[in-house]
Amino acid sequence: MISFNYETDFRLQDETRISNWITSVIVQEKFNEGEINYIFCDDEYLLKLNIEFLDHDTLTDIISFDYTLGKQINGDIYISVERVHENANDFDVDFDTELNRVMVHGVLHYCGYKDKSEEDEKAMRLKENYYLSKLA
Repeated sequence: MISFNYETDFRLQDETRISNWITSVIVQEKFNEGEINYIFCDDEYLLKLNIEFLDHDTLTDIISFDYTLGKQINGDIYISVERVHENANDFDVDFDTELNRVMVHGVLHYCGYKDKSEEDEKAMRLKENYYLSKLA
């Protein structure tokens, strides 16, 4: 089950559409959907998590906590709406496109994709773009 939680005034426009899309990504990656929580927050909220749990004193757009068990995906995905807005401006894309990219990025991590090396980052980007093209 995919849940959307809000620690800010932001709200998704169509939770059902996004949930169905994320579910289709999980199925196409040959995983099973467990409990996935998206938590939308601001920079301050995410920075506190980054410091407390990852010992990083930097702003970020997403932090994911992976509780995947075998092929069943479970996790909490925290997204800073402020950071997504700024990145959308920096990358010259609309906010919804950037938000969807970040949302699928978190799930792709749970499916085993990494982004630490240049090669891994390129593979992740290709997968993100593929699934973004499938969002109806």
